[in-house]
Amino acid sequence: MKTQKFKTNINCGNCLAKVTPILNAEPKINSWDVDLKSEDRILTVESTDMTEEEVFKTVLKAGFIAKPE
Repeated sequence: MKTQKFKTNINCGNCLAKVTPILNAEPKINSWDVDLKSEDRILTVESTDMTEEEVFKTVLKAGFIAKPE
């Protein structure tokens, strides 16, 4: 299991609603969470061998940015 953290522009519940189906559909992602209380809106992804680039592209599909922390 690999845990990665990313700064995002996912700001609110509506943003979460847009990104949730995309992240849930990615078979390499075991679990994920966005800390909306954090100033940097940290996305934590636990995955099976997923690269930073793959996470970036997956989040981008929903229209958001995820930069490695």
